[in-house]
Amino acid sequence: MIKIAVASENEKVTEHFGHCVNFNIFEALNNQIVKSESIPNPGHKPGFLPNFLNDRGVNVVISGGMGGGAVDIFNEKGIEVIVGASGNAKAAAEAYLQGTLKSTGSVCHEHQHHDECGE
Repeated sequence: MIKIAVASENEKVTEHFGHCVNFNIFEALNNQIVKSESIPNPGHKPGFLPNFLNDRGVNVVISGGMGGGAVDIFNEKGIEVIVGASGNAKAAAEAYLQGTLKSTGSVCHEHQHHDECGE
């Protein structure tokens, strides 16, 4: 079983991980999604969301963009990070399972450069 969290605005992948509206959590078995749930973003505090998702057993996180600090924490916990995704959250999770969703590596380094994060 693999658990994928997609940082979303309702059903769409969000541009900025920390400011997403909700996380769509997909559970997959043999590369097929067998369960999905949406949980509201509990709040954006540095270092909080990676631990929150880790506690929920998430293996993979998909987002449009993400700050380097969050990426580092996910990496420390062995959670795979895919950034540069867009469109429908479930479609992004399915593309990941099929091996067709690749991370662009677009990490937001500086919060001053808002336009680079698509905010």
